[in-house]
Amino acid sequence: MTPSYDNIQSLKQKLDDHIISLRNDKGSWDGRLSSSALSTAIAVFALWKYDPKKYNIQITSGLKWLRHNSNLDGGWGDTIRNKSNLSTTLLTWACLCIVKDDPKYADCIHDAENWLTDRLKKLDPKSISTAILNHYQKDQTFSVPILAMCALCGRLGEKGWDLVPQLPFQMAVFPDRLFKLLNLSVVSYAIPALIAIGLVKSVNTKASKPIESLNKSVKAKILRVLAEKQPDNGGFLEAMPLTGFVLMSLVGSGEKELEVCSKASNFLSKSIREDGSWPIDTHLATWVTSLSLNALDDDDLAELPEMEKTVNCLLDQQLKAIHPFTKAEPGGWAWTHLEGGVPDADDTSGALVALHRLKEFQDIPKKVIEDGINWLLKMQNSDGGMPTFCKGWGKLPFDCSCPDITAHAMKALALWNKEMNPELRAKIHACFRKAWQYLKSTQQEDGSWLPLWFGNEDDAQHHNPVYGTSIVLYSLTCIESVCVFGLGEVKIKAVDFLVSTQNQDGGWGGNASLISTIEETSLAIRALRSTSRTLSGKDNWEQISMGINWLQKNLPNDLSEIKATPIGLYFASLWYFEDMYPLVFASSALKEVLDSSAFSKEMENTLVEKA
Repeated sequence: MTPSYDNIQSLKQKLDDHIISLRNDKGSWDGRLSSSALSTAIAVFALWKYDPKKYNIQITSGLKWLRHNSNLDGGWGDTIRNKSNLSTTLLTWACLCIVKDDPKYADCIHDAENWLTDRLKKLDPKSISTAILNHYQKDQTFSVPILAMCALCGRLGEKGWDLVPQLPFQMAVFPDRLFKLLNLSVVSYAIPALIAIGLVKSVNTKASKPIESLNKSVKAKILRVLAEKQPDNGGFLEAMPLTGFVLMSLVGSGEKELEVCSKASNFLSKSIREDGSWPIDTHLATWVTSLSLNALDDDDLAELPEMEKTVNCLLDQQLKAIHPFTKAEPGGWAWTHLEGGVPDADDTSGALVALHRLKEFQDIPKKVIEDGINWLLKMQNSDGGMPTFCKGWGKLPFDCSCPDITAHAMKALALWNKEMNPELRAKIHACFRKAWQYLKSTQQEDGSWLPLWFGNEDDAQHHNPVYGTSIVLYSLTCIESVCVFGLGEVKIKAVDFLVSTQNQDGGWGGNASLISTIEETSLAIRALRSTSRTLSGKDNWEQISMGINWLQKNLPNDLSEIKATPIGLYFASLWYFEDMYPLVFASSALKEVLDSSAFSKEMENTLVEKA
């Protein structure tokens, strides 16, 4: 069946109405992150380690949730919609040491041990340590915390700490600006884990006298650094895993009485959900608010109740002072307005794009935009790309430049470019030249780009080139006014890639022949539709119409029952799904299709002819 203009418009309105209904009383959107077995296991064990009596209710609820949400094969995935994986299953099994003698958990523990034995061949300390270290290779951001928790709960035997690498926690005495020069084996956001887990390892391991002396001399300083990086609400980066690892490690180091511990336990206690689970982070409120605002059509945006609240909400969330965690300068936005959020390039770009739409309805202070643009410009790496949090930090994955964040930043800069003063415009153009070279150099031979913070579990490498390519291609439609060499050729290759990865059912997965999802189908439609306006001879009406048909068939009548797909990759490659993603991505795709009545009527006529 050929999708009609009226049907598409009706579906778009239904999506927008539902998105608007989810707005909170502050004028923004909170979204809802998936519950996480990994977060739940870490939070439960950390609270048990800290004060099992005080937090008995939370601990018991979390253990029950874990028991009821194991996969059929006996393991656990990062979310209830993920396949079982080694890290999450190992951490959950480690956590279950709390109830090793409780008959209600006997089958659960037995099944988990069978799953682990099948993968490791032997469930002994050496096999566990080797498997985890081999999996994460040089990046110790997550491997060492996993092994530290296993050692703390006795799963690595009497000499378990010998199997846990020593993190150089002493390095935390150096100023933050020098961290990127120290070639650390952990990423920029993991300094609290570096400190706490490095400390617990050192306390539980015999060291030479010079090393022991060094550790004693720097201990007070590194604990002050840790305290300075902790927000008042206790949650490092609003992240349950990071906060839990820090708490259990400090307790294991004999530092239970520190205020850092009481604040961290309070954060974990308040973060538990009614069903006994924990998400990986509190929420992505700033991110999903930007996505929602950019998805709504002009009429719905113009009629949005209490628009001033929404605008002020975004303006208030801009960083106004140097951030204590990353030492980032003012001007950027984090993924959340909460205390643990850290400004990053993707959310700063998203906020700038949303404010550009909102300026049609309310005046936006020019200084806010200038500060945001200058913040982005200062983030650019020497390779021309944009990292997420910290410029020039290192070569570990989550500190590197990435194509989708780079293209998103270029879009934000391009939208505001004409309204900036000549000096700032010159800086934007210089940034563009380097960023464009980076994007060209990172385009794969098949025309795709690989994103950093999104993946697809069904892909052999867990990559999601459909997401990455769709985001870059869509962002590139906004830079037509900026002179860049070879734009048309790059876009054609990207379009050809998206067309080649469309499934026979009309939808898209993360790569060719992967199961179609609402998120990936919507993003591909949006990218192809936006590109057809600026790339002559590439209308792709047939592929777009097939995609729309797939969406119409797979979006539930009751949108509150929509099931998000775990395509998000959080810190340390933890899978998550966000309930807002399928809604805002689908709405954004249909907005692009309907954006111009002339184009929309042309599309409908073309489709009717082909039918």
